[in-house]
Amino acid sequence: MRKLTPLVFLFIFLALFCTQALAEEKPAKQNVENLPWSEFNINMGVFLSSTNSNVRLSAKGIGVGIDVEDALGLDTTTNVLRLGGTWRFSDNRRHRADVSWFALRRNGDTTLGRDIVINGVTYPTGTAISTALDLDVYKTSYTYSFLQDDRMDVGFGLGLYIMPISFDFNASGFVTGDASESVTAPLPVFGLRADYALTPKWFLKTSMDFFYLEYEQFRGAVFDTRLALEYKAFKHVGFGLGVDNFRLKVEGEGEDYPEIDLNGQIEYNYFGAMLYTNVYF
Repeated sequence: MRKLTPLVFLFIFLALFCTQALAEEKPAKQNVENLPWSEFNINMGVFLSSTNSNVRLSAKGIGVGIDVEDALGLDTTTNVLRLGGTWRFSDNRRHRADVSWFALRRNGDTTLGRDIVINGVTYPTGTAISTALDLDVYKTSYTYSFLQDDRMDVGFGLGLYIMPISFDFNASGFVTGDASESVTAPLPVFGLRADYALTPKWFLKTSMDFFYLEYEQFRGAVFDTRLALEYKAFKHVGFGLGVDNFRLKVEGEGEDYPEIDLNGQIEYNYFGAMLYTNVYF
């Protein structure tokens, strides 16, 4: 039961906050149809990311991290599909829910240019290896807009990142072996949103999500910032160009956090640009 305590308190707080806010809020006096903030939209686009990752498979303090792009030959850039959506579910459109998903899947084959150590086994220079590192990012969040008019929408929220991560390593040569690690990292986050209507058709969208948690033998941190410029070309269709900077670090020794069974450390950092289409309702 102790393992569930951080998430339990987070979602109890979230439920109470949403319920109280909706109960106290009176119907909006202004005509929300005149506001530029759409009730519902979905977006789909291509995400081009530059990635840097570090993996250590060993107990805490034993072994060193491996830069998987430099040492193991994984691609540093990736093109992926990214999906998302927003729903402003209250009459005055101050309460909103966001969901999004994308996946970074990378494989590589190379010959080691230096000795590396994984799970206590030393793989010497010249060893042929194949590697795979996959990351899915599912995100859901709630935001309350404490400042909203026809020019800006600023809010604070809570959310949850669910990130299945898998790492596979296979070596052949004088020393053969394989290693793998998979972990699903559920990390609650605090979020800030600030959207600005520059003109009736041009919008600047910004967001930041952050969290750090240390619980028994587990430590996790996530920091995600996004900046996007959108153009509403038609009543129900728009286009956007954004940049996203994401940093994730999880470290554990065994199963000491919900859905975490990790003996080692995984760091995942990316910076990317996204070109996308918005559909408004």
